Amino acid sequence: MDKISLLQSRREKVLSAGTAVRKAIAELIDAESFVELSGFSFSKNDFYEESAEGDGVVTGFATIEGYPVYIAAQNFAVMHGGVSKAGCDKILKCLTLAEKNSTPVVYFLNSYGVQIGEGVTVLEGFAQLLKTAAKLHGVVPQFAIVGGEVYGQTALLAACADFTFFLPNGVLTADSPLVIAAKSGQNLLKEQVGGAAALDKTNLVSFVAEDLGCVRNTIQKILYVLPDYSAVVVENGSDLNAVFPALNELCGAEDLIEAVFDPESYIEPGKESSPEVRCVLGRIGGISVAAVVLGAENGVLLDQYNVAKITSFVEFAAYYDLPFVTFVDAQGVRSDLSNNNSLVLKSIFKLLESYDLLENAKISVVYRRAIGLGYTVFAAKSAGFDYSYAFANAQISLFEGAKGAEIEFAGEAGADRARLAQRYSEEKADPMNAAKNGYVDNIIEPQFVRQYLIASLQMLLK
Repeated sequence: MDKISLLQSRREKVLSAGTAVRKAIAELIDAESFVELSGFSFSKNDFYEESAEGDGVVTGFATIEGYPVYIAAQNFAVMHGGVSKAGCDKILKCLTLAEKNSTPVVYFLNSYGVQIGEGVTVLEGFAQLLKTAAKLHGVVPQFAIVGGEVYGQTALLAACADFTFFLPNGVLTADSPLVIAAKSGQNLLKEQVGGAAALDKTNLVSFVAEDLGCVRNTIQKILYVLPDYSAVVVENGSDLNAVFPALNELCGAEDLIEAVFDPESYIEPGKESSPEVRCVLGRIGGISVAAVVLGAENGVLLDQYNVAKITSFVEFAAYYDLPFVTFVDAQGVRSDLSNNNSLVLKSIFKLLESYDLLENAKISVVYRRAIGLGYTVFAAKSAGFDYSYAFANAQISLFEGAKGAEIEFAGEAGADRARLAQRYSEEKADPMNAAKNGYVDNIIEPQFVRQYLIASLQMLLK
């Protein structure tokens, strides 16, 4: 057989072993843009006494809506996506090139774990891979797609990624879901152990996507916002002077997001985890912004989970030099035994530390409540905010109304508690008190919030 025919034969064998995974890659990327790397890299598995065509992973580079990306896709058709030392080396090559070229990385994850036959060798390969992925964290964006079953150490790549997408059949666990269910004493389906809905406290589920088309659109939106891959300020036709009178009457988190951000420009990762905290990436007046919107019926109460979510997002904003805005409706730490005996205080300290990483504009908007620690962490000048606003109908105080009234008006025997709480809110929680001391730069009508933010971002933008 001549060399050309032999190459074609070998290539056909590799392609036939990766039909499904290559089809998935094609659904995500621009047509005909994929260039494969290390296509003929595979090793002998001594345990199963067979070769693993492509070593259970397909790697290469492509474009998504014109943005270059590197791709590492686990091929479940080859030994259930089993990770080998050679497979780790293939992914490492991608990561090395991604760092050199400042190019995002996309992982397609679908694996039962490491291949048994290589023993400790594969563990060394995986350690090197994870170390390199961790080194890239904050250097280039990393996206992980959980498109099937992802068990064991491979799940750590999802943890390292900035954004993780779960497709409908995605399951991610640190061990076999059967083992986890058995040790928990429950008869659970794998989806009940590691599906997106089951991981609502992990901060691992950035997006639940219907299909790879949705993943593609979201990745494009993210890269469009990041200054390293698009302009910090763009002319997108949005109205810089838009006014929203409805905000004067009703202003919840959803109302605020829709009013402030340019239409079709924003995305919200992590909706499944701590939904009272909303992390939003988008543009305001064409300016790239990362924002945290705190919103709950009686103000957000902090726990280790929602604080960790905020901290991770603050760090992401810092890595990519994004202006940062907090929209505040928060009281402080949730008061119960389980929260008291948790990492919540350590987590809050970690959040305050992360603020020092932010070098671009930092703006706070108290749109409902900033009570006690809720003010200290999310609105205080001394926490590092360059500019702060409060809505005219917002509350800024040491205590929430009822508790504050009990302390402030303790000498008024027989007084109506509800009326005293109202009085406390009107007299002691008026944001004008903070403004008089220079802690709030401006008190505004809610309907004008977008105009004020655009003006501030234009002045403070690094």
